[in-house]
Amino acid sequence: MCGSGKSEAVKYFTDHGYKRVYFGEVVMNEMKRLGLEVNEQNERKTREDLRKEYGMGAMAVKSLPIIDEFIKHNSVVVESLYSWEEFKILKEKFGDSFKLLTIYTTKDLRYERLSHRNIRPLTNEESRSRDISEIEKLDKGGPIAYTDYLIMNDGTLEEMNTGLKKYL
Repeated sequence: MCGSGKSEAVKYFTDHGYKRVYFGEVVMNEMKRLGLEVNEQNERKTREDLRKEYGMGAMAVKSLPIIDEFIKHNSVVVESLYSWEEFKILKEKFGDSFKLLTIYTTKDLRYERLSHRNIRPLTNEESRSRDISEIEKLDKGGPIAYTDYLIMNDGTLEEMNTGLKKYL
Protein backbone atom coordinates (compact mmCIF):
# COMPACT_ATOMS: atom_id res chain seq x y z
CA MET A 1 0.00 0.00 0.00
CA CYS A 2 1.04 3.59 -0.54
CA GLY A 3 3.42 4.74 2.20
CA SER A 4 4.52 1.26 3.26
CA GLY A 5 8.13 1.74 2.18
CA LYS A 6 8.11 0.18 -1.29
CA SER A 7 10.26 2.90 -2.83
CA GLU A 8 12.85 2.63 -0.07
CA ALA A 9 12.93 -1.15 -0.48
CA VAL A 10 13.37 -0.77 -4.23
CA LYS A 11 16.21 1.71 -3.62
CA TYR A 12 17.90 -0.92 -1.46
CA PHE A 13 17.75 -3.43 -4.32
CA THR A 14 18.90 -0.94 -6.97
CA ASP A 15 21.79 0.07 -4.71
CA HIS A 16 22.78 -3.61 -4.88
CA GLY A 17 22.75 -3.83 -8.69
CA TYR A 18 19.14 -4.56 -9.56
CA LYS A 19 17.45 -2.72 -12.42
CA ARG A 20 14.19 -1.00 -11.47
CA VAL A 21 10.92 -1.13 -13.39
CA TYR A 22 8.33 1.19 -11.86
CA PHE A 23 4.76 0.30 -12.77
CA GLY A 24 3.66 3.77 -11.64
CA GLU A 25 5.77 5.22 -14.44
CA VAL A 26 3.19 3.92 -16.89
CA VAL A 27 0.64 6.18 -15.19
CA MET A 28 3.02 9.15 -14.97
CA ASN A 29 3.93 8.85 -18.65
CA GLU A 30 0.26 8.72 -19.62
CA MET A 31 -0.52 11.77 -17.47
CA LYS A 32 2.36 13.64 -19.12
CA ARG A 33 1.10 12.63 -22.56
CA LEU A 34 -2.37 13.94 -21.66
CA GLY A 35 -1.00 17.14 -20.12
CA LEU A 36 -2.53 16.39 -16.71
CA GLU A 37 -1.33 17.86 -13.42
CA VAL A 38 0.20 15.28 -11.09
CA ASN A 39 -2.20 14.87 -8.17
CA GLU A 40 -4.03 12.01 -6.44
CA GLN A 41 -7.27 12.54 -8.37
CA ASN A 42 -5.60 12.57 -11.82
CA GLU A 43 -3.37 9.61 -10.93
CA ARG A 44 -6.40 7.57 -9.87
CA LYS A 45 -8.40 8.42 -12.99
CA THR A 46 -5.43 7.69 -15.26
CA ARG A 47 -4.74 4.33 -13.53
CA GLU A 48 -8.38 3.35 -13.86
CA ASP A 49 -8.58 4.49 -17.52
CA LEU A 50 -5.46 2.50 -18.42
CA ARG A 51 -6.97 -0.57 -16.80
CA LYS A 52 -10.25 -0.06 -18.66
CA GLU A 53 -8.30 0.00 -21.93
CA TYR A 54 -5.71 -2.74 -21.27
CA GLY A 55 -7.32 -4.74 -18.46
CA MET A 56 -6.32 -5.08 -14.83
CA GLY A 57 -2.84 -6.19 -15.89
CA ALA A 58 -2.19 -2.94 -17.79
CA MET A 59 0.96 -1.93 -15.94
CA ALA A 60 2.51 -5.36 -16.37
CA VAL A 61 1.51 -5.58 -20.03
CA LYS A 62 2.96 -2.15 -20.81
CA SER A 63 6.13 -2.84 -18.77
CA LEU A 64 6.98 -6.34 -20.08
CA PRO A 65 9.23 -5.07 -22.91
CA ILE A 66 11.31 -3.10 -20.40
CA ILE A 67 11.51 -6.05 -17.99
CA ASP A 68 12.50 -8.36 -20.85
CA GLU A 69 15.30 -6.00 -21.89
CA PHE A 70 16.65 -5.44 -18.36
CA ILE A 71 16.54 -9.10 -17.36
CA LYS A 72 18.98 -9.99 -20.13
CA HIS A 73 21.81 -8.44 -18.09
CA ASN A 74 20.56 -7.81 -14.54
CA SER A 75 18.25 -8.92 -11.80
CA VAL A 76 15.10 -6.80 -11.90
CA VAL A 77 12.96 -5.34 -9.14
CA VAL A 78 9.45 -4.21 -10.05
CA GLU A 79 8.00 -1.40 -7.97
CA SER A 80 4.29 -1.01 -7.32
CA LEU A 81 2.72 -4.22 -8.57
CA TYR A 82 -0.87 -3.73 -7.44
CA SER A 83 -3.42 -5.95 -9.15
CA TRP A 84 -3.91 -9.70 -9.06
CA GLU A 85 -3.87 -9.68 -12.87
CA GLU A 86 -0.45 -7.98 -12.91
CA PHE A 87 0.81 -10.66 -10.55
CA LYS A 88 -0.58 -13.45 -12.75
CA ILE A 89 0.98 -11.97 -15.90
CA LEU A 90 4.43 -11.81 -14.32
CA LYS A 91 4.12 -15.23 -12.69
CA GLU A 92 3.06 -16.82 -15.98
CA LYS A 93 5.89 -15.12 -17.88
CA PHE A 94 8.71 -15.72 -15.37
CA GLY A 95 7.52 -18.75 -13.39
CA ASP A 96 9.37 -19.68 -10.22
CA SER A 97 12.06 -17.05 -10.86
CA PHE A 98 9.44 -14.38 -10.08
CA LYS A 99 9.08 -13.76 -6.35
CA LEU A 100 6.75 -11.29 -4.70
CA LEU A 101 7.99 -9.33 -1.68
CA THR A 102 5.38 -7.33 0.23
CA ILE A 103 6.36 -4.36 2.38
CA TYR A 104 3.68 -3.85 5.00
CA THR A 105 2.86 -1.47 7.83
CA THR A 106 -0.20 -0.09 9.61
CA LYS A 107 -2.38 2.47 7.89
CA ASP A 108 -1.81 5.08 10.61
CA LEU A 109 1.95 4.91 10.11
CA ARG A 110 1.53 4.93 6.33
CA TYR A 111 -0.70 8.01 6.49
CA GLU A 112 1.79 9.78 8.74
CA ARG A 113 4.60 9.03 6.31
CA LEU A 114 2.52 10.12 3.33
CA SER A 115 1.69 13.46 4.91
CA HIS A 116 5.42 14.24 5.30
CA ARG A 117 6.91 12.91 2.08
CA ASN A 118 8.59 15.43 -0.22
CA ILE A 119 7.14 14.17 -3.48
CA ARG A 120 3.35 14.04 -3.80
CA PRO A 121 2.42 14.36 -0.11
CA LEU A 122 -1.11 13.26 0.74
CA THR A 123 -3.53 14.36 3.42
CA ASN A 124 -5.10 11.68 5.61
CA GLU A 125 -8.32 12.02 3.61
CA GLU A 126 -6.46 11.61 0.30
CA SER A 127 -4.64 8.58 1.73
CA ARG A 128 -7.89 6.97 2.89
CA SER A 129 -9.54 7.69 -0.45
CA ARG A 130 -6.61 6.20 -2.35
CA ASP A 131 -6.54 3.08 -0.15
CA ILE A 132 -10.25 2.41 -0.61
CA SER A 133 -10.09 3.03 -4.34
CA GLU A 134 -7.08 0.74 -4.81
CA ILE A 135 -8.62 -2.06 -2.76
CA GLU A 136 -12.05 -1.85 -4.37
CA LYS A 137 -11.16 -0.96 -7.96
CA LEU A 138 -7.66 -2.30 -8.51
CA ASP A 139 -7.95 -5.74 -6.92
CA LYS A 140 -4.93 -4.95 -4.74
CA GLY A 141 -5.53 -7.44 -1.94
CA GLY A 142 -4.66 -10.57 -3.94
CA PRO A 143 -0.93 -9.95 -4.37
CA ILE A 144 -0.60 -8.89 -0.73
CA ALA A 145 -2.33 -12.08 0.42
CA TYR A 146 -0.35 -14.30 -1.97
CA THR A 147 3.11 -12.87 -1.30
CA ASP A 148 6.22 -15.02 -1.17
CA TYR A 149 8.00 -12.80 1.36
CA LEU A 150 6.78 -10.21 3.87
CA ILE A 151 8.65 -7.38 5.54
CA MET A 152 6.87 -5.57 8.38
CA ASN A 153 8.14 -2.01 8.04
CA ASP A 154 7.14 -0.29 11.26
CA GLY A 155 10.64 0.61 12.46
CA THR A 156 13.62 2.43 11.04
CA LEU A 157 14.94 2.35 7.51
CA GLU A 158 17.99 0.47 8.75
CA GLU A 159 15.75 -2.20 10.31
CA MET A 160 13.85 -2.63 7.05
CA ASN A 161 17.10 -2.87 5.09
CA THR A 162 18.35 -5.55 7.48
CA GLY A 163 15.20 -7.51 6.74
CA LEU A 164 15.66 -7.04 2.99
CA LYS A 165 19.26 -8.23 3.03
CA LYS A 166 18.25 -11.89 3.19
CA TYR A 167 16.30 -11.54 -0.08
CA LEU A 168 19.18 -10.27 -2.20
